[in-house]
Amino acid sequence: RVLVPHLLVGQNFVLVQRPALVARVNMTTEGDAVEASVVSIQSELTPLLSSISNDGVRHLQEPKGFDKESPGGFLCFKNCKSSLSSKLSTLPGVAVPCILSIFSVILFLRIGYVVGMSGVGPSLGMLVLCYFVVLLTVLSLSAISTNGAIRGGGAYFMISRALGPEFGGSVGIIFYLANVFACSINTLGFVEALTTNLAEETGILAEILPNTSNWRYLYGTVALVFCLVICFVGASLFAMASLVIFVAVMVALISVIVSFAAKNSFLAIVTSSSECTNNTNSSIHTSDNDILFACHGGHCCANYTSWSISTLRNNLHSDYVEDYSTHVETSFIVIFSVLFNGVTGIMAGANMSGDLKNPSFSIPVGTLGACLFTFVIYAVIMLFTGLTCSRSLLHNNYNYMLYINVWHPFVTIGVLCATLSSALSTLIGASRVLQAVSQDNLFGFVLRPFSIMKGSKRDNPIYALLLSWIMVQAIIIIGELNTVAPYVAMFFLLSYSMVNLACFALCVASTPNYRPTFRFHSWHTALLGFMCSVAVMFFINPLAAGLAIGAGILLFVIVSVIGPATHWGEVSQGLIYHQVRKYLLRLDIRKRHVKLWRPQMLFLASNPRASYPMMDFINDMKKGGLYILGHVIIGSFEEANADLHEQFRTWLDFIDCTKLKAFVELTIAESVQMGARSLMMNSGLGGMKPNTIMLGFYDDSIPKDTHNAVKTALRRTNPLIRHCIDRNSDVKIEHVIDSFPALRDNAIDQIVMPLEYVGIIKLVCLSGCNSHAEERLCTSKFQFAGQIPIERWNH
Repeated sequence: RVLVPHLLVGQNFVLVQRPALVARVNMTTEGDAVEASVVSIQSELTPLLSSISNDGVRHLQEPKGFDKESPGGFLCFKNCKSSLSSKLSTLPGVAVPCILSIFSVILFLRIGYVVGMSGVGPSLGMLVLCYFVVLLTVLSLSAISTNGAIRGGGAYFMISRALGPEFGGSVGIIFYLANVFACSINTLGFVEALTTNLAEETGILAEILPNTSNWRYLYGTVALVFCLVICFVGASLFAMASLVIFVAVMVALISVIVSFAAKNSFLAIVTSSSECTNNTNSSIHTSDNDILFACHGGHCCANYTSWSISTLRNNLHSDYVEDYSTHVETSFIVIFSVLFNGVTGIMAGANMSGDLKNPSFSIPVGTLGACLFTFVIYAVIMLFTGLTCSRSLLHNNYNYMLYINVWHPFVTIGVLCATLSSALSTLIGASRVLQAVSQDNLFGFVLRPFSIMKGSKRDNPIYALLLSWIMVQAIIIIGELNTVAPYVAMFFLLSYSMVNLACFALCVASTPNYRPTFRFHSWHTALLGFMCSVAVMFFINPLAAGLAIGAGILLFVIVSVIGPATHWGEVSQGLIYHQVRKYLLRLDIRKRHVKLWRPQMLFLASNPRASYPMMDFINDMKKGGLYILGHVIIGSFEEANADLHEQFRTWLDFIDCTKLKAFVELTIAESVQMGARSLMMNSGLGGMKPNTIMLGFYDDSIPKDTHNAVKTALRRTNPLIRHCIDRNSDVKIEHVIDSFPALRDNAIDQIVMPLEYVGIIKLVCLSGCNSHAEERLCTSKFQFAGQIPIERWNH
């Protein structure tokens, strides 16, 4: 915590003087007194801060009423209390959406399927493995989210600001698709639960709803329209609706747990089975005398045994049979993929990062709390199911919870609420991710309309919501939950792997500004999380994993080609710095040998307008060696230093345009000769120092402008730019070339005089670039040019 000096407090606003730090300010009003507390002050150099303004001040989260143009050099936060009060806290903003997204359709409709096929022991082992992979990702997510201000977009924002726009843009679209497919699978789960309980002829509770494919699509459409209306209103109504649904789901869960303990043994109706027939009243018993199947009144029934150690013993081990709903043989991989879909909702809270009061606190606390709570509930339900339900009941009735409940509609309400809330959270999460990607303009005009915010506070991505809703509507035409499920897991796992990779890169880079307040992580956990996520992808479905990774690579290439230049402080630069420093220290100049010699050139350039052909020639000649462009700025240090940074940026833009593989060194000196000496002595680093000095001939001819040669070289060396952004590159070349001074138009305006030029040649000869020549030239016995000693060449 750092307090910013010079706070001016007024009625409902705070002025913070503009240093290199900026704070988020909370206001509390008591009568006429206003108390301002400065919280979460972040350094200007933190790469995860939301944005940077022209005056070099980064703003954390600009609330409504923010005035950066206030007089007197102050930042003005107006009506901070009302702005922050509209944000979401940890419970409604993170914990509840995560819990509801994790439970979703799996808790009520597929737990019996998992336990019946795999058994209690393997099912609990799968659950531990699933949560182990998820927990590693949550640790990485928590570390990144506590390292600076988090803007809207959640995981996309964290990955893009850490790994760069290419990774961020590709994973952002993948994560968006993951949320869209998750919304689809939950909508299909809602329709399945609705028709199972209320469909004509087959409804368990009532037989009132038509059950054709068109009607099922209509039910899904109605549910999606309900979600869309809530999302249109905004995050506040979403939070209220989530809390109401959360209460309903908790009531249903409590009723299920109580029913396991209170319900006595009975025969539950299941689907028809080959082990019994509809025209006989018979019972099939196990070796422990538990009823396996019973046929009474034309219905096939299985035994609910209530609490029984023998039932638990029978259910401990796996027994993979054909899935009665799809008629497909099951296996460990199939069951694991289904169960893993039930724990993929950990990003629901992070998706709402732009709507949270304090995302750096809420995301780790809320997500970890949701994971712990849901793990306990899943484990308890699995254990109770294995203790009370016969294997045949679990094999042939995935909706067994409804039959054993003390009041059947409780489970139906729970299933409908859980699936509807998951669809709601993934729909609003998808729109937030798409809006964040569009706002960064990574895909140009294609996604730009979806960055528009509407609503009373201009905080609702309406167009992104509409596109997400349309895509979900298209996907639910498939109508089969098990068909969509594998792709949901693939997209989420790919997002998880990128979160872990981002955390690993930040840890390994060891940049000074990576200081997360969440300490329970390391590069070991991040690397293990990345490896586990990728391994689980190929373990579940190699084909779907390959398609997901291929889509990610394609999006990576697209962003690399058409994406704009960004200044987000990518961690790749930190990793490069770390490695370069390590190997530069190992490059010992004392171990250099003639057979390992390579050209390391310093070119003393005057003006790129005229010297580009020479620069291009040296660039070809260096052959993998060092290439430094040196330039001398004439003048006093006090006068020229103000313009040094701008000139340096211009030179860097020039070598970017021309694709020269060179470094730039600028120096300020009273004369060209003194500047050249400074460049010769100080250029390079460690074992990478110039051994060859290049400079142009001295003559009286008027220099020629090589402006057109620069543009021609760019088109020749970079065909992608030529085809994709040729117009913009021309504009950039014009701007860069025009930034350099105009060439002289007569012979008398030369900056370097003949005597000074000879002095530079003397410095080159004495610079040590050629040790043999240095030994000869440093003695007054070696003379030439009319027997004049080298010491007197420029006298």
